[in-house]
Amino acid sequence: MTKTFTAAAVVLLAAMAVPSLGDAQTARGSSADAPIAWSGDTVEYAGDTLTLRGRAELIQGNNRFRADQISGLNQTADSRMEATGNVYFVTPDQTIRGDRATYTTANDTIVVTGDVILTQGENVATGSRLTYNTRTESARLEGGSNGRVQGVFYPNSAGN
Repeated sequence: MTKTFTAAAVVLLAAMAVPSLGDAQTARGSSADAPIAWSGDTVEYAGDTLTLRGRAELIQGNNRFRADQISGLNQTADSRMEATGNVYFVTPDQTIRGDRATYTTANDTIVVTGDVILTQGENVATGSRLTYNTRTESARLEGGSNGRVQGVFYPNSAGN
């Protein structure tokens, strides 16, 4: 660890770090002010920034963001988190999986790259880059290795 600090300081920092992780739930009546739970096998603190390594995970309300490593959690409203390895962003309705992600709290946007898979109920779409707005729940998926987005949709399935 770069600096030694108390567990209470870490909890306070994490509670202030990601103010919009739960914003997608605001439209459903859940509060973006919900506490943020975080975990990792190791935690580093440098300046005002936390880095979680090994089974890194952030949970706020019903949303979960996890990866092998998440760095960039800080006390500003403009956090830019970088996640690498086995990245998942899970909401009550969707699961986004990829190799890397950048989550910018200032504009509520997560960009997932690599082997991207978006699932909603039984429906599945794949590509190489997904841009998802957590507040509006809008998504843009761009083509994979063959330059195309592919998917399977089931009429009348949950999540449609």
